[in-house]
Amino acid sequence: MKRFHAIARSHGFKLIPSLFQAGQRFASVERNRNLIDHSFAYHFMVQARKAVRRKKNERAAARRTAVKTYYNYIGGEWVRPAAGEFFENINPADTRDVVGRFPLSTAEDIARAVEAAADAFDRWRRTPAPRRAELLFRLGEILVRNKERFAAEMTREMGKVLKETGGDVQEAIDCTYFAAGEGRRLHGFTTPSELPDKFAMCVRQPVGICGLITPWNFPMAIPSWKLMPALICGNTVVLKPAEDTPLSAINLVKACEEAGIPPGVVNVVTGYGETVGAALTEHAGVRLISFTGSTETGRIVASKCAERNAICSLEMGGKNVIIVMDDADLDLAIEGAVWGAFGTSGQRCTASSRLVVHKKVYKRFSQMLIERARALRVGNGADPETEMGPVINADAVAKIMGYIEIGQREDGAKLACGGKRLTNGEYAHGYFIEPTVFVDVAPQMRIAQEEIFGPVTAVIPTDSLEEAIEIANGVRYGLSASIYTQDVNRAFHAMNEIYTGIFYINAPTIGAEVHLPFGGTKATGNGHREAGTQVLDIFSEWKAVYVDYSGRLQRAQIDTAKME
Repeated sequence: MKRFHAIARSHGFKLIPSLFQAGQRFASVERNRNLIDHSFAYHFMVQARKAVRRKKNERAAARRTAVKTYYNYIGGEWVRPAAGEFFENINPADTRDVVGRFPLSTAEDIARAVEAAADAFDRWRRTPAPRRAELLFRLGEILVRNKERFAAEMTREMGKVLKETGGDVQEAIDCTYFAAGEGRRLHGFTTPSELPDKFAMCVRQPVGICGLITPWNFPMAIPSWKLMPALICGNTVVLKPAEDTPLSAINLVKACEEAGIPPGVVNVVTGYGETVGAALTEHAGVRLISFTGSTETGRIVASKCAERNAICSLEMGGKNVIIVMDDADLDLAIEGAVWGAFGTSGQRCTASSRLVVHKKVYKRFSQMLIERARALRVGNGADPETEMGPVINADAVAKIMGYIEIGQREDGAKLACGGKRLTNGEYAHGYFIEPTVFVDVAPQMRIAQEEIFGPVTAVIPTDSLEEAIEIANGVRYGLSASIYTQDVNRAFHAMNEIYTGIFYINAPTIGAEVHLPFGGTKATGNGHREAGTQVLDIFSEWKAVYVDYSGRLQRAQIDTAKME
């Protein structure tokens, strides 16, 4: 039998135990070792290979069976896509892990969802806002109860570390409670009329059906930024989540269902942007599109909305800057720069991708930053020891590595650390890239001008605050900026002169809170703001109301003139 096993191994095949034992029994019965020749071994190897292939197929089928299939939520029911097709969502830390199967929807599914939203709209808008708020408070409680599970599932589907996905769910909770509180406000206002015995006021009214198109980097928080104010204002919605992170959106919508939000008020349709995203944007029944994503896609969305005179709210890219002055607390500045540049693997629209550092502290700051970047623990976000997870997918890897190549070959910047894709050992099946720092970067280099959306930051030297401000403003984006200084005059001067929608003092460019407006200037957006009470102006329209109790015709501007 040893000879049989040796011959099998010489063919590069490991015998499975059952067939090896069968060979042993055969040899024992025959008592004739001469029968265990090369052809005998080959026969068993052929059978064993067939058995292994059969086992592999069985395991693959079992995996397909074990992988959960999810459905669209339309009109209060979880339904199959019209075309009956699905796509798989993959764990970016381990591409062998299929998170789930999700509807590969079409324009037909969008049409059904819009119809359901239209059917539900009149009843929902007539529901008093405090009653709508009660449902949102209930929704917040459900999110709190499920926070750990939702965070773990989010880490599995999009990669960021558990403390960050926990923060993502917490942000959804905060958005929900904040919006619910507005249910007993939704302030309008009164103002004096120019005519006697006349009362003037403004009230809010819902927009109608809202299409929400959301990205993958904050797959529960950003949908909540849009969904909660839309609901409290009395709108119905169709949510199209990013195809890389549909599960988190579905978890959010399931929580809405559990909270008792009526059928048709919230609908979710999964699929790809060029099909369902486009269909939602172009649907005549959708009054408003709220989009978060790239500037290039946002321009397409804006163009399509303009063609049919739909309202369009855009939150797009950023090329954000931290200014570090010569009087800065460098330890604090380094902690902020590392968190701002490499949190969420740099996949935030507010990521600190430019670090403008005063020359007096430039060398020391750069050395400290390089040491901290090299020390970051990269790995699966589900591991509590991991500090930075993978990037989202293969396309992201290609884009980021392309910019690292541009930084070295085209821009001529100095690669100080990182710059490689991690592929060995635990990284073999994931999309991992080293934290990357470029130094001695000039402001006009592409890596200092274009949004990379990955764990790459550029350190730029400066002689003065005025030059730093000029560098900060010298990009097409205007989302977030920050300054580290102990001089309050410098801090306020920078705050006043840097043209962004968000500004931090002695903090990184990330960390927005839900009760303040979020958004940017220039190519970052189109003037709208999410979060805060300002978001209500996206999801409601103002109605001016005049009450004339004079008992006679009074003509504004005309009769006013007679009174003079």
